[in-house]
Amino acid sequence: MERIRSFINLKVVIGGILVSLCLLSVVILFLFNAKNEQPADAASTAVLYVIVAPTATPPVLIISATQSPTPTSTSAQSNTGGAIVVGAYVQITGTSGDGLRLRADPGLDGTVRFLAIDGEVFLVQDGPRDADGYIWWFLQAPYDPNVQGWAVADYMVVEQNP
Repeated sequence: MERIRSFINLKVVIGGILVSLCLLSVVILFLFNAKNEQPADAASTAVLYVIVAPTATPPVLIISATQSPTPTSTSAQSNTGGAIVVGAYVQITGTSGDGLRLRADPGLDGTVRFLAIDGEVFLVQDGPRDADGYIWWFLQAPYDPNVQGWAVADYMVVEQNP
């Protein structure tokens, strides 16, 4: 009789565990299903992330033997008529999107160090130098002293209020 009772108790315990697991599975499935459903009248909200593009000229080494500046004048005057002088700020303009090459040395044979894009402003540090039929000025970016080099004056205008 004792064996029968222990056998029945074992069956009851195992049955209770199985029933509990089944109920727990049903509750978990219900909760997962409830999380994935959205009410029909819930409005979706769009999230817009604005990523501001950097304005600094990246240190890109671009060497092109096919493109050279076209000499339009050999004077040290900007396109607006203001004189470029050491200590003045100049803005890059007129490159038609190609950019202005800042070189290690004045002249077309100088190694290209950086590419300045239209609209960028630079501080004139040295010059003028006459080389290869162009007037060259040594420019330095006010935001990064490592961005510097010699550039042709034909693609600069004096910036009055940088």
